[in-house]
Amino acid sequence: MTPFDACLAALRQPGPPEKLFAAVDRALAETVGHKLFTLLYVAPNGRRVKRLYTNMPKDYPVGGYKEITDSPWHRQVILGRRAWVGHDAKDIAWAFFDHELIVSLGCESAVNVPVVYAGRVLGTLNLLDAAGHYEESDVARIEPFAALLIGPFLDAIAADPG
Repeated sequence: MTPFDACLAALRQPGPPEKLFAAVDRALAETVGHKLFTLLYVAPNGRRVKRLYTNMPKDYPVGGYKEITDSPWHRQVILGRRAWVGHDAKDIAWAFFDHELIVSLGCESAVNVPVVYAGRVLGTLNLLDAAGHYEESDVARIEPFAALLIGPFLDAIAADPG
C-alpha cells in the first residue's frame, strides 16, 4: 500500500478526522520528510487561523487562534493560493513571527501548501525540517495530500463559533 493509499483508507473511516491527520503525517514523513507537521484552518472571519493538528503538541498545541496579518507570505499563500517554500532560517524569520521557536526546534526550512476548494483557501498544510530540506519540486508531491483535507477543513470551519 502506498502512503497515499493509506491516507485514502483513513479518509474512508468513520468518526473524527484525527486518523486521517495521523495518516497524512506518516505519509508525508515518508514522502518528503519533516520534523514539524501542522494543519491550520482559516476561521470564518478570515482574520485568524486555528491549529487542527500537530505532531509536536507541547510546542505547537492544537486549538487556539493566531491572528492573520497582511504580509508577503499571506498574499502568496492565503490570497494567492500558491505554496511557499523557505530554505533557511532567514526565510523562516521572514515568514513567521514565532521564528525563534521554530529554529530552536531544529527547523530552518518549511513548505506551506494551501488547502484549496472552489478557489477558496480553507487553510494550510505546513511541513518544517532542517535547513535546505525542501525544494520547490516537493510542492507537487505534497499537494495531493492537501486535497484529502478539504472535508475535515470544511467541517472545522463550519463548527467554528465565528
